[in-house]
Amino acid sequence: MSSEHVSTRVNSARLPDFIGQTVRLACKPLQKSADIITVQASDGGEVTVQLIRDAEITDPYIEVVGKVVDATTIKMMSLINLGSDLDLKLVNDTVELIHDPRFYTRMFT
Repeated sequence: MSSEHVSTRVNSARLPDFIGQTVRLACKPLQKSADIITVQASDGGEVTVQLIRDAEITDPYIEVVGKVVDATTIKMMSLINLGSDLDLKLVNDTVELIHDPRFYTRMFT
């Protein structure tokens, strides 16, 4: 699989490392306006998500798949509703393990 089809899971602290790349962000929606939503990432940081048309957020937890615009913004490509029972601390621990140099190069490069 080429790297252009990989969407690495991230938290807010990891976004600056992936500008211009596609990522997955498990998060909790906080505030929505017409075409922008502010979410709380698994590490507690806030991220701005530029919504796609017809994005249907139905659950308290979601996963945003999108391209990182800058250190705090993602342009959504798709959305996955994750239900109401998600442990964001566990998600964050997993994200940090994924990015641990001992594992990252073996799994994602």
